[in-house]
Amino acid sequence: MNKPLAVATTGVSLALFLLLNGCAVQTHYAWGSYEQLVYDMYQSPGKSPPEREIEQMESDLQIARSQNKPLPPGFHAHLGYLYYQIGKGDAARQEFETEKAQFPESTVFMNRLTASMQRK
Repeated sequence: MNKPLAVATTGVSLALFLLLNGCAVQTHYAWGSYEQLVYDMYQSPGKSPPEREIEQMESDLQIARSQNKPLPPGFHAHLGYLYYQIGKGDAARQEFETEKAQFPESTVFMNRLTASMQRK
């Protein structure tokens, strides 16, 4: 292999590596504090009142809208669950419907949650 070709191949490999790593770091969704809130909810149940979590998630939702970025899968389902916890059934149902619209694969689960709410 001649030296100019080896240098060119190395340069292309390095550029490809940097390009792929740069793409891997970027995220398509506006996660906000969603992951941390879910983690905290399971790690320390009851530590944070649902109202505080709702406030944070609503703030994250507004930021995502202002940045024109979609929210991640489960965001609206979790927000709906929090609304359900504080007795806001209509708001919970609306969030479940939004989750279904954005992520049709969640339809069966969201329908079960909605049916469960109606039975109670």
